[in-house]
Amino acid sequence: MPEPAQSFYLTTPIYYVNDAPHIGHAYTTVAADVITRWHRQRQEDVWFLTGTDEHGQKVLRTAEANGVTPQEWADRLVADSWEPVLKTIDARNDDFIRTTQDRHTQRAQRFLQGLYDDGEIYAGAYEGPYCVGCEEYKLPGDLLDGMGEHEGQKVCPIHGKPVEMLSEENYFFRMSAYADRLLALYEEHPEFVQPASARNEVIGFVKQGLQDLSISRSTFDWGIPIPWDSKHVLYVWFDALLNYATAIGYGSDDAADREKFERTWPADVHLIGKDILRFHAVIWPAMLMAAGLPLPKTVFAHGWLLVGGEKMSKSKLTGIAPSDIIDTFGSDAFRYYFLRTIAFGGDGSFSWEDMAARYHGELANGFGNLASRTAAMIGKYFGGSLPRAGELTSLETGLADVAARAVAEAEAAMDRLAIHDAIAAAWTLVDATNVYITETQPWKVAKQPGETDAEGHGVDGGRLATSLVTAAEALRSLAVLLHPVMPKATAALWESLGGEQALGTLDAQPMAGAGTFGVLPAGTVVTKGAVLFPRLPDDA
Repeated sequence: MPEPAQSFYLTTPIYYVNDAPHIGHAYTTVAADVITRWHRQRQEDVWFLTGTDEHGQKVLRTAEANGVTPQEWADRLVADSWEPVLKTIDARNDDFIRTTQDRHTQRAQRFLQGLYDDGEIYAGAYEGPYCVGCEEYKLPGDLLDGMGEHEGQKVCPIHGKPVEMLSEENYFFRMSAYADRLLALYEEHPEFVQPASARNEVIGFVKQGLQDLSISRSTFDWGIPIPWDSKHVLYVWFDALLNYATAIGYGSDDAADREKFERTWPADVHLIGKDILRFHAVIWPAMLMAAGLPLPKTVFAHGWLLVGGEKMSKSKLTGIAPSDIIDTFGSDAFRYYFLRTIAFGGDGSFSWEDMAARYHGELANGFGNLASRTAAMIGKYFGGSLPRAGELTSLETGLADVAARAVAEAEAAMDRLAIHDAIAAAWTLVDATNVYITETQPWKVAKQPGETDAEGHGVDGGRLATSLVTAAEALRSLAVLLHPVMPKATAALWESLGGEQALGTLDAQPMAGAGTFGVLPAGTVVTKGAVLFPRLPDDA
């Protein structure tokens, strides 16, 4: 029997439904989609989870301000904004979890009851500064002095709004008991928190000492009821973090769900923004330790998209809807631009002018024109039928070497979640193939004796045939290599190359074989399809 495919489980954070998504949310989801598509191209068994976080005081207040119930608000935002944006950005998620779904609430209650029964949760009281935007009690040292209208008040460093002093009876999770185990985890498994800057921040935070965590609220009722005390609802972060386990079957009575969980857990990557790092790298592993469950392999905290030097935010009116960009540039260009131009893990800024320049220079003129002119020359000289190559020179073997190296470097980059480096490695083949065509000059070779017949048709085995077959092979490599990044353009390229008829679906092409030339058989029908990256409107 064949070996089962290697499994790969990746999650995005689940997003608050207090407002519609902006490109900061889309950046996280696109990165997750590119990573999981890459693993699919390796022919692995992939599960990609995303979803929405629908409980908590912030959602409650937003719903009240809009004159509807929290459930009505969540249902509207999910249906009108959060699910549609996945299609807008071409995300290929396998599941969409909502924390108001029964499958989540019931399984979260089972997890919570287990901790309570084991003595990991106790009753107490808490008073302290609370940020509704973060849904988090803050330590005094976390706060900043307010400016302008907030002068004289303490404000959240992320939202820039005053915190509220809350005092209530709560249930507490004995998180302080896990400080030493967490520090040992970070030391023994440095890959658990990435990048290194994020790991250093987490280590510094835990070394300051951990407090027990307030995990219930009794001042409002929009949340999962505490199973042994219905006057309390579960703290929204304790609720939200559990989605990564409940979505794949944890706590279910169904045998198929339990088997799904055993097969899929632990997560390979939790992909998050750096502002929610502590929840995922401190609270979440402590929860799993307390429950005796395996820990995820990696929590990767990427940087922020900045507008005017500040994190993109709807509350600060700096949010940009993904469709604002995609309607002009297309989803492939959106995906390419943000993941190539920003070093993954660091902050980055969006510039409309820079995106337009890269669209023209790298996508339209670099990649798209390469595909168009190669297909056009095969059509002109060989009637659209891929010829048989002749003797290879150092130019052909050199380009094949570039392809093999591009695949190897891109694979290594994706393993360390350096998406920008993976795309840059692939682009070495785009650039090298353009150079190859300039050097071989097929249009001039076609005029040489013996390269075409009396009717001007190219002949098999000549330099003209060899150069165009080599260019087609490079494009075949690029179709596979860039498929996770630009699924629409590469699907169109694959169709142009006759790939499906000759080799099967693009999805079925193993990434490991992308760097090998000599794969497209002679006689493959090549057509010049639509332009991969059309000219932008003059006002773009």
